Formats: sequence, C-alpha cells, structure tokens
Amino acid sequence: MRTIKTAVVLATGLLLSAQVLAHPKLLSSTPAEGADGAAPEKIELRFSEPLTTQFSGAKLVMTEMPGMAHSPMPMKARISAGSDPKTMLVTPLAPLPAGTYQVQWRAVSSDTHPITGNVTFKVK
Repeated sequence: MRTIKTAVVLATGLLLSAQVLAHPKLLSSTPAEGADGAAPEKIELRFSEPLTTQFSGAKLVMTEMPGMAHSPMPMKARISAGSDPKTMLVTPLAPLPAGTYQVQWRAVSSDTHPITGNVTFKVK
C-alpha cells in the first residue's frame, strides 16, 4: 500500500513539474522568418501553448528602408488574440511600405513565465 501511495505522489509531482516547466514556443509565423514578399495585411504568430493575453503582446518595428539608414521605427499595429488561443495577431493600421520589419513578441502561458523573441521579414 505504501508503495502505491509513493508512486501516486511521484507521478503527480512529475506531472505538475512538467506543466510548470512548459513555456510557450513560437511554432510558426506568417509571414515566416526571413520571408521576402508583399506587405501582409496581418502577421500571425502561432505558439505551442495557449497564451495569457493580458501578459502577452508584440511590437511591429521597421528596421530598414531601401536606400535609407535609420534607427528602428515603431509601426502602428493592433495586437489581438486569434480565434485559436495559441495564436497572436499583429495587424498593421496602415499598409507597410517596402523595407525590413521585425515583430518583437512576448508570450506568457499558464506558467506565467514570459518568453520573448522576434520574427524578421521583408516587404518589397
């Protein structure tokens, strides 16, 4: 009987610790990292875990414009949750001109540990 209780306690502890260590990972983005193409109407980030929206977010920044050196320039965009709780949407408020862009994201899931990263793409 004691062996069964010990096994149940160990299994429960392993299960809980696995949940605590689960951090959201960026699985994919549209446009994809390094893409070069037309200006997207929205940027979709898909994560491995459902996001806690009040603590997750993103910024859209233009990092380079053809023929012109400049420091990173914030672009106005609406950040929202997608219909899937694992998805974050970044919708530019105006069409993006030609240049290089970076989405700087912060994702928080149920473990409340923030994970950050970025996705870079070019608009022709």
